Amino acid sequence: MVALLTAGALSLAFSLFLTPLFIRLFKRLGWGQFIRDDGPQSHHAKKGTATMGGIIIIIGVLFGYFTAMLITGDRISTAALLVLFMMVGLGLVGFVDDFLKTRKQRSLGLRGWAKVVGQLIVAVAFAVLAISFPNPEGVTPGSTSISFVRDLPIDFLIFGSVIGIALYLLWTALIVTATSNAVNVTDGLDGLATGASIFAIGSYVIIGFWQYNQSCFGAVGDEVAYKCYDVVDPLGLAIVAAAIVGALVGFLWWNTTPAQIFLGDTGSLALGGAIGAFAILTHTELLLVFIGGLFVMETGSVIVQRAYFKITHGKRIFLMSPIHHHFELKGWAEVTVVARFWIIGGLLVAAGVGTFYLEWALA
Repeated sequence: MVALLTAGALSLAFSLFLTPLFIRLFKRLGWGQFIRDDGPQSHHAKKGTATMGGIIIIIGVLFGYFTAMLITGDRISTAALLVLFMMVGLGLVGFVDDFLKTRKQRSLGLRGWAKVVGQLIVAVAFAVLAISFPNPEGVTPGSTSISFVRDLPIDFLIFGSVIGIALYLLWTALIVTATSNAVNVTDGLDGLATGASIFAIGSYVIIGFWQYNQSCFGAVGDEVAYKCYDVVDPLGLAIVAAAIVGALVGFLWWNTTPAQIFLGDTGSLALGGAIGAFAILTHTELLLVFIGGLFVMETGSVIVQRAYFKITHGKRIFLMSPIHHHFELKGWAEVTVVARFWIIGGLLVAAGVGTFYLEWALA
């Protein structure tokens, strides 16, 4: 618990107090936001705002986590390192995209296929590492089973080791690319993706800490041993989740309306990847429908809009997608859209955490 609180506090202090220094540095480097011509007209006033704020979050998380481990003497867990690997890896993909945008002064950086290839490389590397380092009991952080609030009796290895591993890699890649792109799509208004990510990643602080207290590898009571969790290093996951939440809270101080700095793809891809990593390592993959519900809604609006546009040869359901732009064009103030979407995201996260606990209560 001390390490968890320490990691969160250090990350928060780092991003809260040092973000202004990074803002000045990024502006000096010319890392300013480029605004799409076809976006809402009100957004053109944001042109030149410092971007690539994900760099601050990633550095803050690394500082908070490893310093907390040093101070408390707690063990650095394999599961936590896997989440950090995912964040840094996808953050690098996003950085290349952001850098090309600022250098070319256009709203398109990496081509779509190139970005997806980068995401797939990181996702597959993560998946391989997740099943390569078993704990003393022989259990690996990753699982070849599909999970909801714990592993379901659906194991890819029933198809044989070769096909099973291939399906596991494909499943992991699907989750990672989906979550990272979903957060990226949501990152369109000041503070929207940052606040929504605080709720989503914050849920893994609760889930990880609960799994640690009810771990099959700990001193769980005999009367509840039959429903213990075989998640590897859940406390380590909770600690790194706390570090990310702390960094996000400090960053949100500067990212809320009117934002002085944006996440950029560096931040949105890193955060989405972290959410996917937490879901995989806590064995709660399908629970993402609730925990990442707001991101699902945002991505779904884009998919529906494009499909309807093609089917009807030019007609639209929304004034603009993602759906947060639809409400902007209907006359809602940006801060109103963000606040109401935070409420929706928070309620969906609460439903996810409630479902997680309800399974334990009813088991």
